[in-house]
Amino acid sequence: MDPMTLMPEAPRLLATILPSANTVVERTTRALLHGMPGVLPIFTRVAKRGSVDPFPDGYDWEAMMQAAELLADAKPDAIIWSASKGAVIGLQHDRALVQRVRAETGLPCATSGLALLEALALLGARRVALIGPHAAEYNHRAARGLAAEGVEMVAEASLGILDNLAFASVGYDAVAGLARQVARPGVQAIILWNTNCAAAPLAAALEAETGIPLLDATALGVWGGLGAAGIPESPGPAWGGLFTLAPGGIA
Repeated sequence: MDPMTLMPEAPRLLATILPSANTVVERTTRALLHGMPGVLPIFTRVAKRGSVDPFPDGYDWEAMMQAAELLADAKPDAIIWSASKGAVIGLQHDRALVQRVRAETGLPCATSGLALLEALALLGARRVALIGPHAAEYNHRAARGLAAEGVEMVAEASLGILDNLAFASVGYDAVAGLARQVARPGVQAIILWNTNCAAAPLAAALEAETGIPLLDATALGVWGGLGAAGIPESPGPAWGGLFTLAPGGIA
């Protein structure tokens, strides 16, 4: 392969903020963008260790804005917050983040949570199943946040793992098993609501098997970031139906 294709002279940049113990966001994002050599992902982290969140009902705004400002130094096309916390604490916090990033950096911003709402609207899906490696209570808290947005959780499946770092060790077979548990009539979308657990590579196959859209939290962040940046290309349908949808952008 031509090295100049692998390393374009002036790539578009997607900048992502992720929790510090997360090891899935970077590899998923790079995999999604592998076939788009003109788009380069860059990353930075905010602290999230173990099972205890020192900011359980909101964001550490100082850390979040410092991360956004560091990424802004590279002049990216958009900044993404790739995390599932927004739905758990209420997506008004993600809306505030988007506004603050825009005001302080001049850059468009997307979040996994706001991208989820946009994707569900495009799919016409309001009755969803939430799955993940975490405890069931996490899904129920996220369900309360989504209910405030008009989205109803009608099924859930979880593994009961509490440590954030351990989420990344969950394999594809376990994730597929969770998806199959909730694939039932009345479920309009299955959501893997945890960015430190990978479902994106399974989406197309599980959608073909179940007939239900599968939305991965990290893939949602990338999808929303591409829309916010005004980048028309996408990883394509091999990564599931999400990437056949045209995001309007989150600014």
